[in-house]
Amino acid sequence: MTQTISRRKVLAGMGATLGTCFLPSTGHSAAPVKPKKTEFKYCLNTSTLRGQKLGIVKELETAAKAGFDGVEIWINSLEEYMKGGGTLKDLKSRIDDLGITIEDAIGFAQWIVDDETVRKQALAQLEKEMDMLAQIGCMRIAAPPAGATDKPGLDLTKAAERYRTILELGDKTGVIPQLEVWGFSQNLNRLAQVAYIVIESGHPKARILPDVYHLYKGGSSIEGLKVISGQTIEVFHLNDYPASPKQAEIDDSFRVYPGDGVGPVSQVLTYLNEAGGKKVLSLELFNKDYWQQEPLKVAQTGLQKMKDAVAKAV
Repeated sequence: MTQTISRRKVLAGMGATLGTCFLPSTGHSAAPVKPKKTEFKYCLNTSTLRGQKLGIVKELETAAKAGFDGVEIWINSLEEYMKGGGTLKDLKSRIDDLGITIEDAIGFAQWIVDDETVRKQALAQLEKEMDMLAQIGCMRIAAPPAGATDKPGLDLTKAAERYRTILELGDKTGVIPQLEVWGFSQNLNRLAQVAYIVIESGHPKARILPDVYHLYKGGSSIEGLKVISGQTIEVFHLNDYPASPKQAEIDDSFRVYPGDGVGPVSQVLTYLNEAGGKKVLSLELFNKDYWQQEPLKVAQTGLQKMKDAVAKAV
């Protein structure tokens, strides 16, 4: 009896399933809908307003007024604020009042170099910077190959060991160092090199910080983004670049708003969406023409361009 009932249930289930496969067509095929798998947050890297020399407080206020969710600050700007008498406690209060978050910070500690003395100094510098960032609620810091940009040949396995060291420092402070792709550098200029170091580090919090412009400058294919897990990229520098000058001659100053250049912005955003999870899109520009414009206008224009690019791709 048990076998008979089981067979009847199975057959009934098969019939129901097959029935749904052959439901009558309405005669209209729906337009394909791209599933949204990723939650995007919009962030302003303060390099975009560097030329206006606002100072960190005004930069935060401008980002908040423009409608950004968060800000990516620069360590030197934070230090200048403190040298001028500002306190981290007051800054954290101001951040909370503005209703924004500090998603990441840009620093240049030379943690990756072969010189052991320089590395020790860099670790002390990073620990100090991480402590400051933790006090204002920032849980990430960029970890570019600063100090190892001029000569090729960096041992990537040793670089992975050094990256793990600063990741463990991050475990103590609560601030995650994200390994940054630098397309102009002689080392870590390609996504594959950075991915190798992240994997070889063997640390669960190892992260990659890519950039549309730097992927192009370093010659990385964006197809590589498809094989990187969703959690490995938390912050992505969003920008674009023009057709001229060519790859060999182009530099940071030519970066433009997303969608205003010839970069594969839509495809990049599609891949990030398909990866799933949460992603912070940070507008990082160094365009001197933008630096001559009213800061709020630049921030508002940049945010709208970012949202338009996401809407087009997702």
